[in-house]
Amino acid sequence: MRKTTSPEATKQLASTLAPYLHAGDVIVLSGDLGAGKTQFVQGVAAALGVRDQVTSPTFNILLQYPGGRLPLYHFDLYRLEDPDELEDIGYFETIDGDGASFVEWGEKFPSALPYGYLEIAVTVDADGNRDVRAQSFGDRARQLLFVWAKDSKSRLMKAAGCCG
Repeated sequence: MRKTTSPEATKQLASTLAPYLHAGDVIVLSGDLGAGKTQFVQGVAAALGVRDQVTSPTFNILLQYPGGRLPLYHFDLYRLEDPDELEDIGYFETIDGDGASFVEWGEKFPSALPYGYLEIAVTVDADGNRDVRAQSFGDRARQLLFVWAKDSKSRLMKAAGCCG
């Protein structure tokens, strides 16, 4: 868990995850509209060396950024209504592919989530600060969260009662 107090701080936190990402890693981003999910992806993309402007894929569903250390795939499933639509957009092939996939609103289709993924939940408090909470599902995600949390620049802290 980590609290960030500005969009820049959220991007900085995200940038500390980038060095540990491998092809096939899936990060599910949850949070209300405007919580900072796309800002998080922007921070990762910048740290991966992506030079393109990273924007919300709300209307595109999937935006691809091939120009960094590894390809970055950014999904926004908000506008999808049926799990069958995931086939139409190449979701399964992409998350099993050559890059790291960031999936906003992935919780809409829990049966479509891979066995292993890192979930990052972003919530906004009354003062506009963000609480960023990470939880791992599966061995690779657990390893990813472990090395990310050990990075002194991430300044992640264990949430009380979360991870025994």
